[in-house]
Amino acid sequence: MNPTPNGWPRISSSLYYEDASKAIDWLCEAFGFEIQLKVEGEGGRIEHSELVFGGGLVMVSTPGGTKDDKFPFRRTPSQVEGANTQNLFMYVDDAEAHCARARAAGAKVVTELYTSDYGEEYWTDRTYGCVDLGGHHWWFSQRMRDPKKT
Repeated sequence: MNPTPNGWPRISSSLYYEDASKAIDWLCEAFGFEIQLKVEGEGGRIEHSELVFGGGLVMVSTPGGTKDDKFPFRRTPSQVEGANTQNLFMYVDDAEAHCARARAAGAKVVTELYTSDYGEEYWTDRTYGCVDLGGHHWWFSQRMRDPKKT
């Protein structure tokens, strides 16, 4: 495979929020993202942004709403009765601390921290699940044991 463009992972995702600017600030506070790029349009709309965490990248913007909307399929969970067509999963260094940080910022923890041990030949993870201020579902996990490293 050819290398990816500078600053881009092999795969990334896009999320849409009614108030994308507020969501960007919140995602940085609650989950530890950093802003790589933020493009504001008319009236403060977020046309495009790139938030990074570790080697991953999430794009955040405001959905539709313009007369020349090129992407009418973009919707927030609230625009589709709370449905999510994707869930986001990220590895973090300390799941307990990350969960506390997210909860303090107002994330709704829907699955409390738990440990999954898949046996000696596989791995053990510490994980929790939450919903962000826009209704998107996230899973955060810490690798506790990796058989390839033992």
